[in-house]
Order: sequence, then structure tokens, then C-alpha cells
Amino acid sequence: MSYARQMLDAYPRTVVDSGVLAATIEALLDCGQACTACADADLSERHVTELVTCIRLNLDCADVCAATASVLSRRPAYDANATRRLVKACIAICRACGDECERHAGMHEHCRVCAEACRRGEQACNELLDTMR
Repeated sequence: MSYARQMLDAYPRTVVDSGVLAATIEALLDCGQACTACADADLSERHVTELVTCIRLNLDCADVCAATASVLSRRPAYDANATRRLVKACIAICRACGDECERHAGMHEHCRVCAEACRRGEQACNELLDTMR
């Protein structure tokens, strides 16, 4: 069991299913790490100028995923409307970053891995939204 799940299970009140919430937090932390590493790998590529958009989206996605995971981890301060908006923003940036990384996946393995992490983050956020309705 992950630490995210253990911490969520330790809260005295329940707002959203702990399993779904923990899976989302973990997916977003993984996505953020993958995006940070992908941006760094992009910077090491020979034709870095062709990867500028990818780098920017990677950095934006990493920041949004980290912020979303942090907010989702503060369960007692849960504000359904604000949280829903943040999760929707996270879905949008994960989708955009995943799309961009997929464009480069044939040439750069790190982009393929990052695209996969972005898709997982997007999917986890969508599943969380379904439980928040």
C-alpha cells in the first residue's frame, strides 16, 4: 500500500473514495516526474530547437501535476468546486503534453515514456472526476 493511500485512510472523515484518490495522486506524481525527466532529456538532444514546445509543455505539466497532487492530498480542506476545476486543468495539460510527446515518441524513447505517464495521469483524473459527481 502506498503512503498516499495510508495517509488518506488515516483521515477521520471521507469525502472521496481513498483508493481512487490515492491512485490519482500517485499517477500525478509519476507524471510530474516523467515530465521533468523528459524535459531534461529533451535538452540533451542534438536538435533541441525542435523540442521547445515539448520542453515547455513538460515543465507546465510537471508543475500542474505537482500542484494538483498537493491539493488532493489535503483532504480536510476539500473544496469540491475548486478541486474539480484544478483536476480539469490537470486533465487538459496532461492531454496536451501527452499529445506533444507522442509526436516525438518515434525518435525519442523518453517522449514515449512521458506520453504514457501523461495518459495515465489524464485517465486517473477523469476517474476521480467521475467519483466527484
